[in-house]
Amino acid sequence: MQRSPPLSPGPCAAGDAPNRRSGHAREELRRRLRGLIERSRVMIFSKSYCPHSTRVKELFSSLGVECNVLELDQVDDGAKVQEVLSEITNQKTVPNVFVNKVHVGGCDQTLQAYQSGLLQKLLQEDSAYDYDLIIVGGGSGGLSCAKEAAILGKKVMVLDFVVPSPQGTSWGLGGTCVNVGCIPKKLMHQAALLGQALCDSRKFGWEYNQQVKHNWETMTKAIQNHISSLNWGYRLSLREKAVAYVNSYGEFVEHHKIKATNKKGQETYYTAAQFVIATGERPRYLGIQGDKEYCITSDDLFSLPYCPGKTLVVGASYVALECAGFLAGFGLDVTVMVRSILLRGFDQEMAEKVGSYMEQHGVKFLRKFIPVMIQQLEKGSPGKLKVLAKSTEGTETIEGVYNTVLLAIGRDSCTRKMGLEKIGVKINEKSGKIPVNDVEQTSVPYVYAVGDVSEGKPELTPVAIQSGKLLARRLFGASLEKCDYINVPTTVFTPLEYGCCGLAEEKAIEVYKKENLEIYHTLFWPLEWTVAGRENNTCYAKIICNKLDHDRVIGFHILGPNAGEVTQGFAAAMKCGLTKQLLDDTIGIHPTCGEVGNRRF
Repeated sequence: MQRSPPLSPGPCAAGDAPNRRSGHAREELRRRLRGLIERSRVMIFSKSYCPHSTRVKELFSSLGVECNVLELDQVDDGAKVQEVLSEITNQKTVPNVFVNKVHVGGCDQTLQAYQSGLLQKLLQEDSAYDYDLIIVGGGSGGLSCAKEAAILGKKVMVLDFVVPSPQGTSWGLGGTCVNVGCIPKKLMHQAALLGQALCDSRKFGWEYNQQVKHNWETMTKAIQNHISSLNWGYRLSLREKAVAYVNSYGEFVEHHKIKATNKKGQETYYTAAQFVIATGERPRYLGIQGDKEYCITSDDLFSLPYCPGKTLVVGASYVALECAGFLAGFGLDVTVMVRSILLRGFDQEMAEKVGSYMEQHGVKFLRKFIPVMIQQLEKGSPGKLKVLAKSTEGTETIEGVYNTVLLAIGRDSCTRKMGLEKIGVKINEKSGKIPVNDVEQTSVPYVYAVGDVSEGKPELTPVAIQSGKLLARRLFGASLEKCDYINVPTTVFTPLEYGCCGLAEEKAIEVYKKENLEIYHTLFWPLEWTVAGRENNTCYAKIICNKLDHDRVIGFHILGPNAGEVTQGFAAAMKCGLTKQLLDDTIGIHPTCGEVGNRRF
């Protein structure tokens, strides 16, 4: 076994301040460690007296594998090396083992890898693999990771295949957000807001006599044309960065090897040193008679070739309420069937205000009911469907006739049919999500997961983009930066938008106890609503402060126009440690909805 020389941090320029010297030395040490790992087939960070380290060294010796070993107890900067290694690997103990640049882990993980055959696979030379990185899934997180890895000089492939929905809908490169999520949703939301603006405009002096109506086909054609341009842009971006894009379904067949099946059923096999799973989620179905035959989901709605007509929306998720909101905004008859509560996981005071506003503006709610059967009464575009539903609190049943039934009851991770069990990647059997550590690594060292398939992470496009980009930088660059999942802002694009950042009131009470919180709240009336004669005392904002930490703002919530634009600024402030006093000291921009946070609390 080769012994690595001591890793002194190197000299600093004269005149450097102590903290700059320390930062430079640490960066230089990190660079040298990366160099050792990159250059070594097997790199073991060890301590000469550690029995676990000895077992690992003996294992590689028995395999006849040459190792590079750095005994941390025999070098002057051993403690610093171990500290930096901990930052790189999230492992504080020795031995710390890398094989062909892949972090295997400690003694137990190395022995397990040997017993499963994974270690032998890892010991193959890098040149034996077709790619440095294969990403399964061409959505926001996967594309972000792929492009960043390619920028860092790696050979990268993206496998992406959309299994058509039960109604036959499929789409191009870009994932849920671009094709059947955030982008078309926001554009349809905007279309509905323009209808409201037309009503408001008369009060501002606009006169028009012709009848104004909404044309579904015109809207969907324009939106789909925009989405097609985005699909093309993503393909072009991958091509410019020399990322191989293969429109095939990926399924692992053995360690480091994946089978790609195209729409014609043709199979091709590829190998890679490392993999990223970024397959996202798809809408869940009810599992009742007629659901897959006659119902649609958000996968189908945004490219539906005809106006959906009288619509039943099943579910109370943000997807359900957003879709119900803009459909009602087009003048359609919309009913929302709710099993329990609105917007589970969000602040419930805000959720009920969202629902109340929608109800006042024509959306009907059927509370505490679930569908048990869907029957087709008439075919057509749209046809007619009969829905039989039962109460969740008793024996009562109800029937209703609708043109369209839209299911929005949640989403399931796309992980169960991609051969993960063949290589030992563990998933949550109930949700299908993949448990990962704080560097997005799964139970198999060379496999990572980003985006909605990752367990316990916010299911948001910007989160997937950020985590994918940072993962690539950690794997192939000199970065150690991890994705920060705290205080991630989001907005529900219901007719009256709801933006939030930080904790819901219920969660804040659970974490900090009610007596340690101070909650400030206010109603406000946007100036634009005054002349239009729209409701006063409807828009609402509140902040939740931790009294034990200088009244630090731990939750921000706003219900009003352009809530997403307002929330983004407050999210940055919360990242910087916003307190109630800092909020009070900030002079607002007048007249705006955003100044509610500075002038009214």
